[in-house]
Amino acid sequence: MSSGFKVSVIGLGKAGLPLAAVIADAGIEVIGVDVDKQRAEDINSGKNPIPEENGLSELIKKNHGKNLKATSDPIAAAKESNAHIVIVPLFIDESTKKPDFSIIEKAMENVGKGLKKGDIVVLETTVPVKTTETLAKGILEKNSKLKAGTDFYLAHSPERIMTGYSISRFREFPKLVGGINSESTEKAFGLYKKFANPVKVSNAGTAELAKIAEGIYRDVNIALANELLKVSEKYGIDFWEMKEAARHQYCSILEPGNVGGHCIPVYPWFVLNEMEAPLIKEARKLNDGMAEYYVKKAINIAGKGKKIGIVGLSYREGVKEKAYSRAFAVIRLLRDKGYEVYGIDAMYNENEIKKEFGIEAIKDFNKMDSIILMNKNSEYIGKLKKMRNRVVDVKNTLK
Repeated sequence: MSSGFKVSVIGLGKAGLPLAAVIADAGIEVIGVDVDKQRAEDINSGKNPIPEENGLSELIKKNHGKNLKATSDPIAAAKESNAHIVIVPLFIDESTKKPDFSIIEKAMENVGKGLKKGDIVVLETTVPVKTTETLAKGILEKNSKLKAGTDFYLAHSPERIMTGYSISRFREFPKLVGGINSESTEKAFGLYKKFANPVKVSNAGTAELAKIAEGIYRDVNIALANELLKVSEKYGIDFWEMKEAARHQYCSILEPGNVGGHCIPVYPWFVLNEMEAPLIKEARKLNDGMAEYYVKKAINIAGKGKKIGIVGLSYREGVKEKAYSRAFAVIRLLRDKGYEVYGIDAMYNENEIKKEFGIEAIKDFNKMDSIILMNKNSEYIGKLKKMRNRVVDVKNTLK
């Protein structure tokens, strides 16, 4: 690639910013694009807006103002770049479970307005199958007046990171690449080879479904673990001991729990919206029902008491993210049953807990009649072990 080659990364969130930083660190000029002007300014001044992401601060400090620059002007960035990686959010409606493509549509529209012959466009957002070759392709062609696959190249390469460990995942995990035609696959593969470990698949649809399947695999297997947790309880058996006893090369039971986050609770709906898939649907229903399961346990422990605390409000420990957190379902269920709900999380201060989750912060664990320990918040283990008989330990953190 020539010295004038530039990559634009559209979306500088928890997935996009680490990606931009890794590309820049590989010696490629990157223009990061985000609608948040303050975020762009912070990055340009060397400040990391996601401090909990391991290794990211160092990469931004090293590359900002050199290989890494940020802007809130997407069309200008598109005109200046030769490759465009779109990694913006795709949310689903809580009631209908239908995806809202508006953010992706706007991003593709902006890229299309700056698209040039020979450019490469890659969609990294996890999307329903065929989104790249239909929705993305149509918007890009309409706004650029160019033809995908010949004038410019279009592919899908789903992000496979784990927030908090994104930098290492780019180097350790194979990066699937599938284009709308063979030329697009080859162009995208050549791009990713510069900073990742790309693996070609037959087409964009295969890459899309592979990522969806990863989420469904975990959802279904967590549902099995949740079911076995209830079976163990029926027989008075310690699930966690049984889980380890059952482990061998042909059996590895996953951890049970409340399934939250951007990925696992969302991706099954990309399939369920299109077809009947009874196993996938039942797994999703079972996992969503675990909030009620843990709430009932907490209420039984509380007895006549009315104060119940939640430890771990974010969807996963170490990640400051409330989107798709199951804490909201637990809070709603407890309030509907007339309980006072309190919470604490190492990622949020008292004001943020009140603002983001609508509950008061736990100031004294001993004043709680029962506590639901939602995730592995190690910061509170010492205090909670002293009152273990009042704790619903979802992840066996107090073992």
